[in-house]
Amino acid sequence: MKKSLREESSRMLYLDANVFIYAAINQDALGDRARILLRKVQQGKINAASSALTFDEIVWVVKKYRGFEDAILAGKTFLNMPGLTLLDVNGGLLVSALELMEKYRLDPRDAIHAASAMSEDADSMVSADKHFDRLKEIRRREI
Repeated sequence: MKKSLREESSRMLYLDANVFIYAAINQDALGDRARILLRKVQQGKINAASSALTFDEIVWVVKKYRGFEDAILAGKTFLNMPGLTLLDVNGGLLVSALELMEKYRLDPRDAIHAASAMSEDADSMVSADKHFDRLKEIRRREI
């Protein structure tokens, strides 16, 4: 059953870096869905958070595919996005990430994203990465 916007806005969604990356560089249906989701966050219709680590991933990928100037613009856009809660990465979070790496054999960045989502008691994690489906602590939703 689909949730209403009122139900969506009261729940925290964690946005994986690929949501922002697809919004920035993809011109296909996946990029369109990512841009629609981010617009809803900006409008306050969806309560969302992402890790400070996401900044690095966005800027790196946009620089690789679009160049330095576009990467700077993408970084500024991310940092100034209305409605998005930016989560710090600290020692305690890294301990949790390491535990998730061990338990689920995740790569470090993915474990940091998962630990960040769990630290905020997010309802779900929005990501195109299916390997997050292995986690029992949080549910993955497609973009």
